[in-house]
Amino acid sequence: MRRCAVVLVICALLAACGTSPPGPERWRVVFADDFDGSAPDSRRWVTCYDWNVEGCTNAGNREQQWYRPERVRVAGGQAVLSAVREPTRGSDGVLYPWASGMVSSGRPDWSGRPRFTFTYGRVEAELMLPRAPNSFPAFWLMPASRRTPPELDVVELIGSTGEAMSTVHWLGPDGARLAQTHASPARDWDARFHRFALEWSSTRLTWSIDGERVFEVTDPARVPHEPMEVLFTLAMGYPGPVPEDVRTAELRIDSVRVWQRR
Repeated sequence: MRRCAVVLVICALLAACGTSPPGPERWRVVFADDFDGSAPDSRRWVTCYDWNVEGCTNAGNREQQWYRPERVRVAGGQAVLSAVREPTRGSDGVLYPWASGMVSSGRPDWSGRPRFTFTYGRVEAELMLPRAPNSFPAFWLMPASRRTPPELDVVELIGSTGEAMSTVHWLGPDGARLAQTHASPARDWDARFHRFALEWSSTRLTWSIDGERVFEVTDPARVPHEPMEVLFTLAMGYPGPVPEDVRTAELRIDSVRVWQRR
């Protein structure tokens, strides 16, 4: 009995530290970064979407930032995506009021190969998220095919509600874009690191925050079945303009892990 208790305590500590996913199954780490260097690891990350050059943005959301590589820094065991109110002209000719940072495990350019993709497993990250009005920090998965949906959003803070949104996007039989979302109530997302995780199997999606299950989808028709890349983005000006007195925002990443079953 004493030995079992010790084992349970060790397992609980490992799960709390993010070194092993909970549950009785055996897992193997297939992707990990603790940001111990002085710059983003180019073997793991790119700093733009692959469909733009000299920077990038997501025009589909009418966001107000242009992503620039220099807005991503690594120091002190963290990756920091920083947004600054700085007019920046994109290669699309548009003048954006914000410059910001993103990292993706996808392609460095349209014809390149993704740094990392996976199908099914558990992905988690320890994040400190900004709550500036109409900032849009996100930790999400996008298909390697570049066609969305499907899409899996591990966590998003949209606008100024402070709710942590977990979402699956899929295409209905008639081609309609559909989504199912859960909102976790506002917490101290910007005051300390929280562990956001998604477990993805062929039949189920399960989201958790700090080890607590918050959302589950069990309809296989809504579950993606294709390789996906990992993204962290700090968009600004969504769903509306950022107030003029807001000048900066930061998304901090302490660690990232992806596991798959052995």
